[in-house]
Amino acid sequence: MNRSGSTTRDRVRGGRRSPARGGARPARLPNRRRRPPLRPRQRRSLQAAALVTVLAVIGWLLWLGPVLAVRTVQVDGLSALTAEQVREVARVSDGVPLLRVDVGAVEERVATLPQVRSVQAARGWPDRIVITVAERVPVAVVGSPGRRSLVDAEGILFDTVTGDAPRGVVPLEVADPGPRDAATTAGLAAIRALPVALREDIEQVAVPGPERIELTMADGSVVVWGGPEDSATKGQVVVALLDRIDDGELEPAAVIDVSAPDAVVLR
Repeated sequence: MNRSGSTTRDRVRGGRRSPARGGARPARLPNRRRRPPLRPRQRRSLQAAALVTVLAVIGWLLWLGPVLAVRTVQVDGLSALTAEQVREVARVSDGVPLLRVDVGAVEERVATLPQVRSVQAARGWPDRIVITVAERVPVAVVGSPGRRSLVDAEGILFDTVTGDAPRGVVPLEVADPGPRDAATTAGLAAIRALPVALREDIEQVAVPGPERIELTMADGSVVVWGGPEDSATKGQVVVALLDRIDDGELEPAAVIDVSAPDAVVLR
């Protein structure tokens, strides 16, 4: 105890502050203002801006970007032509964005090949152009050896051959072969009326005039066809007669006249 009459414990107690009644007051947080919600017009404007940005990126990728660009030119439907021949004429450059390829122009360029009957070009996403070709099918061959041309069912001369013609392609003798020549059209009608297996036995089809079609067979017999009318019926009659001759039911004939299919003459 000191002179003032207080003890050490009293001084220690006196130095301690008593907690405030009701506990300590919480610290005040700074006053933060809440942002007002976006108005519908503002929300629509932001959505439209985002949509425009996305569309711009997509447009760049499709029109100018290297991602969706030509890597391959695929050619289908070929038989006589090669894919390289078609690609050379199509002139589609690698690396060009697919949307910038004019498929119509590609079709026009490929169609200039004489062997092409029809062509279709399309984009094959993500990196190719697909060219589908339908080639002309030879039915007859015209001209002299060394200068012979293949002819399709429409009378189009589309290719030349220096050696033997393909199997089933019949030599056709006409004065002026072509799609507008009546003799050519008549001769082709007779050839097409016969099955492919029988065409291989035809030595030549001579058509001095549209109504004077004659078929010379490999054995030397001659089929007088007449005009192109009723060619389907005439073809059936010829096949039936030749089958009966092969079976021995009929005697071989040098001339088989089916110009009037309902009154066949053998001689």
